[in-house]
Amino acid sequence: MKTTNTLLSKVSEAKIIYANKVKACDRIKIKWSKDAALLFKESWDYDTIDAFETFKAMYLNRTNQVLAIVTISTGGISYALADPAKVFCGAIKCLASGIILCHNHPSGSLTPSNADKKLTERMKHAGEILGITILDHLIISREGYRSIADEGEL
Repeated sequence: MKTTNTLLSKVSEAKIIYANKVKACDRIKIKWSKDAALLFKESWDYDTIDAFETFKAMYLNRTNQVLAIVTISTGGISYALADPAKVFCGAIKCLASGIILCHNHPSGSLTPSNADKKLTERMKHAGEILGITILDHLIISREGYRSIADEGEL
């Protein structure tokens, strides 16, 4: 018989949950950076795309089918914090094998900053340790998108 006055009663419970609501045959498949950019843009709040940065992650399985898109953070006009722990927590929860990162530039510029490039490298390194591949990092604006992978910088 369990009592409520045990050591275990003083330990919080953690659950890892991924609610798959889409049949495998109905999942969207990403073939090109353009596919990911269109899907990210559809997920964006266009009332804020020119106002402040938002950082999102798209999680994919081994066949590049989309498992989920998660908003990692919302920031100011020139940055949004992208915590690798939060990015990879989502990937682990849905058993993703790949991640496409994305953030917007309210200025409309699609040129990655030095901070964007350093962040991409940091995420890539974390992914290598965990066995989860950073497939791309997109920068979007109302006018278009830019793929760091397409530029050969990943």
